[in-house]
Amino acid sequence: MARNTSTIHIIIKYIQSHKLLFSMKKWASLLFLLCTLVVTSQAAVRLPAVICSNMVLQQQSTVKLWGWSAPFEKIVITTSWNNHSDTLKATNNANWLKNIQTPAAGGPYTITIKGSNTPAPIVLENVMIGEVWVCSGQSNMEFGYYNKIPDVAAELPTCYNQNIRFFAIPKTTAANPQDDCAAKWTVCDSNTLKTFSAVGYFFGKKLNKDLNVPIGLINSNWGGTPAEVWTPDSLVNNDAELKGAAGKLKTNGGGWPITPGYTYNAMINPIINYNIAGTIWYQGESNTETNGSYAKLFTTMIDSWRKAWGKEFPFYYVEIAPFKYAIPQIGALLREQQTKVMSLPQTGMVVITDLVADTNNIHPTNKHDVGARLANWALHDTYKKEGFAYKSPMYKSMEVKKGKAYLSFDNAPAGLMSTGKTITEVYVAGADQQFYPAEAKIENNQLVVWSKLVKEPVAVRYGFTNTAMGNLFGKEGLPVNPFRTDSW
Repeated sequence: MARNTSTIHIIIKYIQSHKLLFSMKKWASLLFLLCTLVVTSQAAVRLPAVICSNMVLQQQSTVKLWGWSAPFEKIVITTSWNNHSDTLKATNNANWLKNIQTPAAGGPYTITIKGSNTPAPIVLENVMIGEVWVCSGQSNMEFGYYNKIPDVAAELPTCYNQNIRFFAIPKTTAANPQDDCAAKWTVCDSNTLKTFSAVGYFFGKKLNKDLNVPIGLINSNWGGTPAEVWTPDSLVNNDAELKGAAGKLKTNGGGWPITPGYTYNAMINPIINYNIAGTIWYQGESNTETNGSYAKLFTTMIDSWRKAWGKEFPFYYVEIAPFKYAIPQIGALLREQQTKVMSLPQTGMVVITDLVADTNNIHPTNKHDVGARLANWALHDTYKKEGFAYKSPMYKSMEVKKGKAYLSFDNAPAGLMSTGKTITEVYVAGADQQFYPAEAKIENNQLVVWSKLVKEPVAVRYGFTNTAMGNLFGKEGLPVNPFRTDSW
């Protein structure tokens, strides 16, 4: 309405400035036209940005189509996949929402939305039905072509794919929950890929190939952001521990928000009506200095998103990479907190200690394998595909016998292996809590650890430093998750 009202003011000012004379009849006709312009503006059906041409709707599910119009306006929605029309009325608050049933994956389709007071219908074209995932987090999820990710550059000549669609939400903050954002759905090509998440793209590319269905990827991330800003502010501010940790956050001059809820309000809330299959997440580096509360914070965030969407969707995330943080152990402690979150149903964590070339770079350039590992979690746990490894071996238990510690692991059905002659990054301590480099070997699918300096082992640590890149793997090829058996 603002645009049409502005036009009306311009017309009136033009008449006044030029001292144009009209008969009473002509003035009446002019006023009628101007009023019609205002009414038409008010009645026009509007859609949120996420409902547009080129979108992907979640297959074989109930999806929501929604928007705004005149109060009580009659709206007809016609979907081409079944040539069915649904009729509804807007509310007295001038908004509307309709649940639509989607078929199995396919397309392209059209959706026609016609308002009773709208001169022409809205026609959404090139709509696909498939699998929709949110890709969120901080810079390691955000980084792509313009961040010199070589894997993306190599993709550009052949990346065009009508069955992969992007919706990239710009960096935005808001003090209160927003109902819309400035973005649009686009087809994956050499231009749109350049500004999209590399991890998100490689995740979607593998799903598209292995599932043979269209994939919609919603990019909502911001480098440097702590998890607090992606969590509703009331959940942080009403919890003494989380509020205390949030109060210690610093921007260090960086271009990112630290106020709880600010990116959730502007970059998540506008899409919570949009049905999704799940979320992938790569974040944690900005919470290393407040690592003690991260498991609680991250669990709170995941729960809040699921509650907002009204479904317990899968949430797969990346453990932060080895990096030379200024403060000892904070990276290891954050990884430990991330590991604890796996106790939450429908979650999975990708370990990437073997995908780092330089621990001076907080942004490892290998995004292809990170995306592929996330996709494997989804393929196995969400889509029930078999025949490949997707879980890293995890420490399970320890038993001490005759001066040696025997450690057992989950997710290592074929046993363990080392990529070197000696197993590195293993430390052992006695009751004095002094850790020493340990010798280790693999025996009967267990890790056996000992040291001449520790007569009776009490605790073992593997890869439990900021920069450790151990060489212990499951025989399926995935790295053992860093761990400690103590809580000192």
